Amino acid sequence: MSKATILTDIELRAHWYRTRQTTYTVAPGTCITPAAQDFIREHQIQLHFAAPVSSGMTVTPIPTQAGRARYVDYVTGKALDVKPENMTHLRGNLLVNKRHPRIAFRGRLDSLMAKVICVQLAAAEAGKEKLCEELEELLGYLRTILAAEVKDEPLQPMNLLGMDSEGIRQCSHHVKEHIGINHPIPSYRMGKLCVMLNELRTQVRETELSAVNALGQEGPDMRLDIIEGLNRFSSCVYILFCRTVAGKYEEEK
Repeated sequence: MSKATILTDIELRAHWYRTRQTTYTVAPGTCITPAAQDFIREHQIQLHFAAPVSSGMTVTPIPTQAGRARYVDYVTGKALDVKPENMTHLRGNLLVNKRHPRIAFRGRLDSLMAKVICVQLAAAEAGKEKLCEELEELLGYLRTILAAEVKDEPLQPMNLLGMDSEGIRQCSHHVKEHIGINHPIPSYRMGKLCVMLNELRTQVRETELSAVNALGQEGPDMRLDIIEGLNRFSSCVYILFCRTVAGKYEEEK
């Protein structure tokens, strides 16, 4: 599965304030977040793509009328000439309140990705290169989830840690058979990495609940594929936790 590239407003702001350049080069198929789209328009930045762009490119032109942008309130269908400060882009010219469940879910995903990187750093400092690589694989999958939600595209079947969705479920449910230990009870005595992985697992669960709130109801927003993907992602983190408890990464010392 190829990893989706995400262009955020944070990356754009850092580039613009450092260089003041009004051009920016991105890879083909890059998913551009709504906040990044706002920054592009506000600062009249021209995007250049390293290769020809496919029809799946996510920058949606904003309709205009008499030279002015036309937006649509996603909830009410009302046309808007000006983007209110309390609203943000759901997709293209569709605006929602910044407290909308889907925007809250994107924020949870962003926080979760940041937490994965924190655990990665701890793994790297402990010399656990294999664990660090597996966390990078999981981080790539979270970016794929974000891209699928923002672009309103189906989430592709997962293959993480060398397993498909069913394999991940079986491994997390039958730890003794697959990893060689009973289901562990978290404790500070397990060490820093185990404690951080267990905390990461709980944050995945919180993100999954946010997804259920935003995408779990019947209607145009329903995305059971993303909810299932996060459920399996939680199992992946639990597998890494169990592997660490079982000393599977100790040979790297």
